[in-house]
Amino acid sequence: MAEVACTHCNLTFSKDVMIVEDDRYFCCKGCQGVYHLLNAEGLDTFYDKLGNTTLQPATQETDDLEKFDLEGFKNKYIKVDEDGLYEIHLIIEGIHCSACVWLNEKVLHKTQGVLEASINYTNNKAKIVWDPEVVKLSKLIETIRSIGYNAYPYDPRLQEERAIATRKTYYTRILVAVFGAMNIMWLAIAHYAGYFSGIQQSFKDILNWAEFALATPVLFYSGWIFFRGAYYGYKNHIVNMDTLVASGALSAYIYSIYAMLTHRGEVYFDSVVMIITFVLVGKYLEVLSKKSAVDTLDNIMGTTPTEVTVIKDESKSLLSIENVMVGDTIELKPGEKVVIDGELVWGEASFDESSLTGENEPLYKKQGDTILSGSICLDSVIRYKATKDASNSMLTSIISLLEESITKKPRIEQLANTVSGYFSTTILLISLLTFAGWYFYQGSVETALIVAISVIVIACPCALGLATPMATLVGISMAAKRGILFKEATFLETMAQADILALDKTGTITEGKPSVVNAQIYDDFNPSLLYALVNTSNHPISKGIQRYIETEYENIEPLSLENISTIEAKGLTATYNNQALAGGNESLLKALDIKVDTDSENALFFFSIDQKLVARFELSDTIREDAKDAIEQIQSLGIEVVMLTGDHLQSAQKVAKQVGIDRIHAKLLPQDKASLIDTFHEEGHIVVMAGDGINDAIALASSNIAIAMGNGADVAISVSDIVLLDEKPLRIFEAFRLSRRTFRAVKENLGFSLVYNVVAVPLAVLGFVNPLVAALSMSLSSLIVVGNSMRIKRLKLKE
Repeated sequence: MAEVACTHCNLTFSKDVMIVEDDRYFCCKGCQGVYHLLNAEGLDTFYDKLGNTTLQPATQETDDLEKFDLEGFKNKYIKVDEDGLYEIHLIIEGIHCSACVWLNEKVLHKTQGVLEASINYTNNKAKIVWDPEVVKLSKLIETIRSIGYNAYPYDPRLQEERAIATRKTYYTRILVAVFGAMNIMWLAIAHYAGYFSGIQQSFKDILNWAEFALATPVLFYSGWIFFRGAYYGYKNHIVNMDTLVASGALSAYIYSIYAMLTHRGEVYFDSVVMIITFVLVGKYLEVLSKKSAVDTLDNIMGTTPTEVTVIKDESKSLLSIENVMVGDTIELKPGEKVVIDGELVWGEASFDESSLTGENEPLYKKQGDTILSGSICLDSVIRYKATKDASNSMLTSIISLLEESITKKPRIEQLANTVSGYFSTTILLISLLTFAGWYFYQGSVETALIVAISVIVIACPCALGLATPMATLVGISMAAKRGILFKEATFLETMAQADILALDKTGTITEGKPSVVNAQIYDDFNPSLLYALVNTSNHPISKGIQRYIETEYENIEPLSLENISTIEAKGLTATYNNQALAGGNESLLKALDIKVDTDSENALFFFSIDQKLVARFELSDTIREDAKDAIEQIQSLGIEVVMLTGDHLQSAQKVAKQVGIDRIHAKLLPQDKASLIDTFHEEGHIVVMAGDGINDAIALASSNIAIAMGNGADVAISVSDIVLLDEKPLRIFEAFRLSRRTFRAVKENLGFSLVYNVVAVPLAVLGFVNPLVAALSMSLSSLIVVGNSMRIKRLKLKE
């Protein structure tokens, strides 16, 4: 029976064992699958470039693919949004340069049904959003595997185990490389001594063969990860860092074998070993550094309990947190972490909320108080009722924000990735031109080859690829430790360039808990009417009046009001037994043609019945403890601080004077605040807005960066870009400092990467750098970028 070649791998087999498809023959299902994938992705020109070269038959692991489509897997790892789209975080195995990231993102984006695919280079974590009606997750995993990588769901509890396995792999390969390097250097010393003083050819041959024996396992075992990466890069038409290292080392190795067998020229086995050793050690140190940078996030997520004790009918049972429903009663023992938000219903205890707020002092909680996930019960057994499910609780929200933040790439990183995508190809072309130039100049293949290898090895796309993600990851991790949650890494870049900070007064500069300091009663009235009216609002002024009535009056009756209406930025109206009730600020009363006295530095609240003024209340709010200090420090950064408030001018001026704000805009409606933000934009300013209420939502959405206080209205938090968990104004200053320091580190990293390549590559082209120095320089450049990013951790922030 005639033999035919496989259409994919070019290996020949008997025709009767081949899979026949039209006029194509495949030796196995793996080759058939890869062939169709390359054609579907528009990469079929690969076979023209391949020519008659044979490949290893493609292997595809399909045994475990079914598990990715199981219901249990979906419940544990996949999020479903309101549109029915699926989202998952995966760890992509085998990524070790920015070109790998680019390739995986490109292939995933080309897959029908995938709406988003973004990979963070620092921790190889991918966020993928897809339509389950169009494509299954198992198909996406299969696609990733088909281009030479592997993927598994991100699980912080398994991260350390996998990290240890990765380190062991590197460690074994490094041991072989270092052993080879140490021994080959002794031989090289003898070699060089003989070169200058003379040596018999027989002794030289012994040294050559000994060096060959040491270089071979170093190149093909220790350097295997570079060859594997280069192969998959070539397969998908990508020139990456692995291509540069593998081609440089392999060229020197092949030439050395030629020189050894023909006795023409000198061997460079020592250069081969040093190239692999230096770059491999550099990659290993880079892996260790990146792991330490992501440990903050893994620590937050990895220590989260997966089960809680639920009380039902006075019997206790352990339930998975995913199965706990709103209203379930949970028991908490001393030392246990809260994973589901709730309200304390039995017992009392102290809680450590330092992981949320940064405050080390325990908080005492009693019946009726809110229990936040992420806090730790310190000293008593308590029971609390779940008010949210696990997916919507505080801790899960924080984790989701952090995961989101590190998958969103800043604009400057997108630019760097684009540049590094073309970088390796350019370097390869320069090295070929260098070889040609030196060969024509000196006529020596040996000299031309060594100079070209130095060009290939010294260039470093990794430093460029690492410049931004490493710095932003460290910045986001530091901010998270301080209770500052950036929803995207891009916001670090924008905030670093901001020059105006707009602050809401109530709840941002002040505590947001105004209390009555003066009450004037003009006519007798039933306090239950006023209590019922203010009870319909969550506004801080209404809450202050409510607390005052509870303190000053007894026997308040619960009344059912009718026609309740909230008038934006003015107050409330309602009716009770045909009586018209109105409560609010001067604007509301003036609209009802009621004259009022507005001479006060405090916030004012008026109450009228049937268009007759019956009471006037003055309320004063406590300024947040560190507000004055924070505003002074923000202004010292060259940022203008502006107060935006719906309160009257005198009250705003009183607060502004105490905290040192010169520019005030008072009596603003929500849309007025947004218009003012737009005006700032027209003047060319980049605006950061901080607020906490529903009335701030429009202005927050209009600003370049929106900061929400953690206990603010849900709508304010949802439109914000940064959330402050502990609500201290000083955290706004820290966010500015961290943003600027991180952005500075990014610019330093990019500047160093570009200067390094601009200086190093011409030096190599001119023949001033040998391959050993080139390999060492390349590794050091990546480590300098990583080390510079880690310096962000040394930023001193005021406690």
